[in-house]
Amino acid sequence: MKKTYPLPVVFVAFFLLSITTGLQAQVVKPDTLSHWKKKLIFNINVNQAAFSSNWKAGGINSLGLNSRLNYRANYANGKSSWDNEVDLLYGFVNNSGQGFRKTVDRIFIDTKYGYSLSKNWGLFTSLNFLSQFAVGYKYENDANGVEQRITISDFLAPGYITSAWGLEYHPVEYFKVRISPFAPRVTIVRDSERFIPSVDPVAPYGVIPPDETRFEWLAFQLMAEFNKDIATNVNLQWRYIMFANYETLELKTIDHRLELMLNAKVNKFIQVGLGGIMVYDYDQDSGAQISQVFNLGFTYSFQNYVEPK
Repeated sequence: MKKTYPLPVVFVAFFLLSITTGLQAQVVKPDTLSHWKKKLIFNINVNQAAFSSNWKAGGINSLGLNSRLNYRANYANGKSSWDNEVDLLYGFVNNSGQGFRKTVDRIFIDTKYGYSLSKNWGLFTSLNFLSQFAVGYKYENDANGVEQRITISDFLAPGYITSAWGLEYHPVEYFKVRISPFAPRVTIVRDSERFIPSVDPVAPYGVIPPDETRFEWLAFQLMAEFNKDIATNVNLQWRYIMFANYETLELKTIDHRLELMLNAKVNKFIQVGLGGIMVYDYDQDSGAQISQVFNLGFTYSFQNYVEPK
C-alpha cells in the first residue's frame, strides 16, 4: 500500500525546504519610515530514533516533528492602530507499529483595530479564529484487546470565531489586556453527528446535532497577553483568554484557556523551548485539559524593527 501523509505534514515539509536554503537564523532590518512593525518566527524541531533488529536494550524506531509559525504585522499612526497575528502549531510522532499520531495542533488568527484614549487605555474591536489543522483521535482497546482509533475532533470541529468590543489596557509594550463586555461567538462543529458517540451524546462541543453551529450573542471575553525577553536570550510568552456567556452564567460554565511558552537561544541557529496549554471548557470536558511540549531545534526570525530594551 502506498504510504501517504496528512496535509499538515506535507505543508510543514514544503515550507521548511522553501525557506532554509541560504537562510540566516535571525534577520533584523530596521525600517524607521514605515508605520508597520512586522515580525516572523519559524521553529522546527525533529527527533528520531532507530534500532537494529537485534538491539537488546529495547526500543522502537520513531520520527517526530514539532513546528511553529508566528507572524505579527502591527500598524500604528497617531491614535489609530491595527494589530494582526497568525500563530500556527503542528507536531507529530511516527512510531514503528503505531503509525502517525499528532502531538500538537493549533490555528490561531487574530486581528484588532484600536483607538487610543490615553497613554494606557484605548477602545478596540477584534475578530479572532481558533481551530486545528487535522483530525484528532483517542485510542482505546476493544473487547478483544485490539487498539481502536476514535475520531474526537477535526478542522472546524470545533472551530471558534469571536468578535470582541471593549477597552484595552496597555501599560507597557509587552503586556496588554483586552476587556470585552460584548463578545459574541460562534462555535462550528462540522458534521456534528459523528461526535455523538465519542464526545457527547447530546451536544458535542456545545452544538446540538444536526446543527453545525452555535451562536452566543451575549457574552464577555477577557484576553491578556505577555511577550518579553526576561533575560539575555530568554523570552517568555503567555496568552490567557476567559469567555463567559451571560445567558448560562455560572462558575463552571466560564471558559479558560492559558498558553505558555518559554524560549531560550542556545546560539544563533538553535533554540530550546518549554511550554504548555491549559484549557477548561465545560462544553468539551468537565475537567481541565493540559498539554505540554519540549522543543530543541532550528529557529528563524525576521523583523523590520529593533526590540526595545
